[in-house]
Amino acid sequence: MTANQVIDRILTDSCGDFRLEKTCDLIISGRGDTEVKGIATTFMATVDVIHRAIEIGANMIITHEPTYFTGSDRTDWLKGDQVYNAKKKLLDDNKIVIWRYHDHMHMAKTDRIYDGLLKEIGWEKYLIKGQKHPHCYEIEETTLSDLAKFFKDKFSMDVVQYIGDRDMKCKRVAILVGGGSLGLGREEMPMELIRDMDIDVVVCGEITEWTLCAYINDAQMLGFNKGMIVLGHERTEEWGMKHMVDWLKPLVNGVPVTFISAGEPFKYLY
Repeated sequence: MTANQVIDRILTDSCGDFRLEKTCDLIISGRGDTEVKGIATTFMATVDVIHRAIEIGANMIITHEPTYFTGSDRTDWLKGDQVYNAKKKLLDDNKIVIWRYHDHMHMAKTDRIYDGLLKEIGWEKYLIKGQKHPHCYEIEETTLSDLAKFFKDKFSMDVVQYIGDRDMKCKRVAILVGGGSLGLGREEMPMELIRDMDIDVVVCGEITEWTLCAYINDAQMLGFNKGMIVLGHERTEEWGMKHMVDWLKPLVNGVPVTFISAGEPFKYLY
């Protein structure tokens, strides 16, 4: 099975015959006619992920996020760049195909990044259905502190940022993975979601400190029962790539499929 055949099966399984004309879901490294010996799924094809893929004999990496440092994986600005040259050489020398699976993954019949997150945290039964804002949940009542600890332990995190009273009661929770908490082109979107769905706590990937962060901060200073938990882009989206293994294996005729964690990018001083 070639890389092109793998890609076509994934896209068809995700979106039927629909294909975006303009998309970042492209082959970033290698050739589409390469015979695939093994597939690694990952949040991001870091140098460490590439080395681990080579070690297990996977010559195709399916990554959710960019390989070359910008949203569109453009490389024109990287000519002569030592980091780019070294990473490209590693890929070329080992004949690694990298395909990015981002837009069609979020636009599938159900958002497959969220699908993986839900499986990881086991919140399927809490989903509030039939609302214009998806990814809102009514959980068993807990405190902001305990909810933050739940995610910290579940995602093996050293540090979790939060805003709000640690002891505040929370029941209605929204999750905005990755860049979703930035508003996806509309900075006001996360605040509208909180207002429209009467959300107590929003669990975030990325943040901008003057938008949602400021809104929650002012709200709790005014005495409203509002809080937020910040987990980061990688920790909220990686689970879609982890659980991709389950539905990809039946599509690829026995080609080995392995999830490789990119890992949280930061280290912390205490």
